[in-house]
Amino acid sequence: MSDGASSADGAVDRGKTGGAEEAEKGGRDKRTLTLALAALGVVYGDIGTSPMYALREAFYGIHHIPDTALNVYGIVSLIFWSLILLITIKYVLVVMRADNKGEGGTVALLALLNPWRARAGSSSYVLLLLGLFGSAMLYAGCTITPALTVMSAVEGLSVATSALTPYVVPVTLGILVGLFVIQKHGTEQIGKLFGPVLGAWFLFIAVLGIIGITHEPRILLAVNPWYAFEFFAHNGFAGFLVLSAVFLCMTGGEAMYADMGHFGLKPVRLVWFWVVLPAVVLNYFGQGALMLARPTTTGQPFFDLASGWALYPLVGFATVAAVIASQAVISGTFSMTRQFVQLGQLPLFRVIQTSPDERGQIYMPGVNWLLMLVTLALVVGFGGSSALAGAYGISVATTMWVTTILIFFVALRRLGGVNWSLYWVVPVMLVLFIADTAFFGANLFELATGGWFPVVVAMLIFVVMTTWARGRMLLRQQLSFEAQSLEMLKKRLEQDPPYRIPGTAVFLTGEDTAPAYLMRHLDRHHVLQERVLLVTVEISDVPRVPTADRMTLIGVCRTIDRIVVRYGFMQQPNLPVALRLADRLGLGIDPGNITYYTGRETLVPDAEIPGMALWRDRLFSFLSRNARTVTSYYGLPPEDVVELGSQIRI
Repeated sequence: MSDGASSADGAVDRGKTGGAEEAEKGGRDKRTLTLALAALGVVYGDIGTSPMYALREAFYGIHHIPDTALNVYGIVSLIFWSLILLITIKYVLVVMRADNKGEGGTVALLALLNPWRARAGSSSYVLLLLGLFGSAMLYAGCTITPALTVMSAVEGLSVATSALTPYVVPVTLGILVGLFVIQKHGTEQIGKLFGPVLGAWFLFIAVLGIIGITHEPRILLAVNPWYAFEFFAHNGFAGFLVLSAVFLCMTGGEAMYADMGHFGLKPVRLVWFWVVLPAVVLNYFGQGALMLARPTTTGQPFFDLASGWALYPLVGFATVAAVIASQAVISGTFSMTRQFVQLGQLPLFRVIQTSPDERGQIYMPGVNWLLMLVTLALVVGFGGSSALAGAYGISVATTMWVTTILIFFVALRRLGGVNWSLYWVVPVMLVLFIADTAFFGANLFELATGGWFPVVVAMLIFVVMTTWARGRMLLRQQLSFEAQSLEMLKKRLEQDPPYRIPGTAVFLTGEDTAPAYLMRHLDRHHVLQERVLLVTVEISDVPRVPTADRMTLIGVCRTIDRIVVRYGFMQQPNLPVALRLADRLGLGIDPGNITYYTGRETLVPDAEIPGMALWRDRLFSFLSRNARTVTSYYGLPPEDVVELGSQIRI
């Protein structure tokens, strides 16, 4: 009797456990689908709008080729296999394995290689410079993306009637101005619509592709890579140049990796295999089929898929999709800038948190307005999306080429670990490097026809990055000469004790020393608060540092303590909030009676001081004067801050 009862109870327990497991699994699946829908709207806007111009540029762009049947089959085959090799295999299956605590992108790769303190001339230092230049090229691409995608969509109006052609540029400018103006309100609410809208977009372009394929179903034979080889054999060097246009079908690949940390690997992969890849492939094949069935008179094979009344809705839908793609790029620019600021490669910028719940929802006014001015200038200066396409290709091709090099060195460091084997790493990386080099080489021929723009912009950003990092290092060296060890500070206070006043003084210091401005303060005023905190803020190579690991206390003497506050490069430092945790360390300070002391250096460029060329000294001085103050960057209350200035020759 009891055995039967026990068995029955066990069955009930197992049933409950099984039900709980099923409920938990259902919750995880629901969460994955929610993240997948969000990823659809943020990650894939760029690559999802590329069908508007990629095939067009191959046949009607700068390096156009005749739209013969052989060439149509060849180009469609090249697009298909490019998406398979360099997006599916390279990014989705290989590069995304190299995450830094879940985060992706060039900054994550650099963090995995950890070259920040590398000696000049070493291999790690070369990788750092290469990574910074690749990121600078990505910045340049971010200025082109809004102009290219929005203008490509608006140009659909000229397909309906040539009378609307003069309005393409003004309408594009109006849309872009509106897009940048609304950035200050944040994207949390409108972002919720991105996923469903782009989901409808991918369904729409897939249906258009299927309709196009019905005109000439034989286009499906282009999945055979032989057509790609035959294309090169027939066109020779002209076929190689067209690779710069084919490359445009992959321009959103880097965003997949960079945004992986926002949504996770599984949702990003899920959306790619089940939604994005089938939709864009069907659309490219549909455009190719339509070109085989009848010659285009508009030079816009994408918009030719919609005829009659359907054209205007397609133009409107394409414009909305282009705005969403541009929004994702703008938000990504804010995020990338904050990461480089955290890692000491860029000056401090003003950051506004637009959402109380999501740290990734930020707005950077200076970056936003600068990005807007450059984007509008591109629209006016280039005047058409075909000219912009060449400039865009070289920026993204460079970034993707750099990513392949960095991921190879990351893979070498991970040999022997899970999923990293020498037997597949070397051959796969070699194939990817050859393919990326081919596309990179083809895009180099765009330098004379617009490709010079991203190179110039990237060089300017690269110079700013390297000058700022180098200048900060030299400045720290100069300040270290005046700083004293904590042991010397302790002896100084014992031999010549200052007058003590109530409260807590917080002095920011970057090293394990008493900062120079603290020593000058003692020399001139001979007064100090009852408790002194020497606070060092460290930005780790990981994206986020848990609150439990935020602070470390190092005692100096009875009234002086040193605190190290750690943040990840994706987090925004806030010292007052961090110091509220000080009670856990047993400090017992009064948060309402804290005075923050900061150093304010006036830099005087001097050619006789070794370190950098005079023009770089002047650039660093200019950047330093116009950078965001430490007070606002660390969230210090201005009424509780005392700045102690000094003049330093550099």
